[in-house]
Amino acid sequence: MSNSIIRRCEDRGLRMTGQRRVVAQVLEDSDDHPDVEELYARASAVDDAISIATVYRTVKLFEEAGILDKLEFGDGRARYEDAERDHHDHLIDMNSGEVIEFVDAEIEALQEKIARKLGYELRGHRLELYGVPLKKT
Repeated sequence: MSNSIIRRCEDRGLRMTGQRRVVAQVLEDSDDHPDVEELYARASAVDDAISIATVYRTVKLFEEAGILDKLEFGDGRARYEDAERDHHDHLIDMNSGEVIEFVDAEIEALQEKIARKLGYELRGHRLELYGVPLKKT
């Protein structure tokens, strides 16, 4: 990430209240893909005056400003991550809901190859794999 979430919000002219700063810091400190309820639990541990409505509004504002990416993995929970994180793909464990980030050079090259074959220059992509753990024998 080139800049902190707070800095990027300020650079985009967003008014950064104390509570928005707490939510931004919680997001920046996250190494997972929290939903609003998880963000609220983490933020209210820092500032117990934060309401869940404030977290919802803040997340929506950050998403609309291009600060956050909204991820929907089919479980009915919108999750969030920093829009400026290094590129990665996701494997979602359908049993536990765990989201595993990965990067695979072969997959990246294949996507580029497919786009070129179809007459396109690839500008971006999002890959989500859904699976269940293999049974150990």
